[in-house]
Amino acid sequence: MAKAILICGKICSGKSTYAGHLRAKTGAVLLSVDEIMLELFGLYAGDRHDEYADKIKKYLFDKSVEIIDSGSDVILDWGFWTKQQRKQAGEFYQSRNIPCELHYIDIDDTVWAERIARRNKAVQAKETKAYIVDSGLMKKFESRFEPPSEDEIDVRV
Repeated sequence: MAKAILICGKICSGKSTYAGHLRAKTGAVLLSVDEIMLELFGLYAGDRHDEYADKIKKYLFDKSVEIIDSGSDVILDWGFWTKQQRKQAGEFYQSRNIPCELHYIDIDDTVWAERIARRNKAVQAKETKAYIVDSGLMKKFESRFEPPSEDEIDVRV
């Protein structure tokens, strides 16, 4: 049976890179909130960013069930930063009898800071389409991120 794979990790931890490799290896369908947000709003969703992201997640959850019912695995690349988000996702799939795995991208703070700097440089050079992560945004995400407990993790990267 097809399954849902939740990619969990901090911003700039390598989630999208990992998800892309996993998609290429397995043929799974990759669903990304950031990809849709950037396509629709660019870097300028402003104060409504969280509202729009929540609506996109709801849509992608529903779409993922259609895809899984069609026989393909689905990779959800949107961080799952809090225990509550992970619990809700697990319950969503469990209530539909769909297997679900959590893949956690574990990264130390030094590598994380290097990746943020590298990404910001690439965004400023217009080499990639992504959000700039300044110190304020970094602190915001860092304060919101709750690392998963060992019993939540199916695959650690």
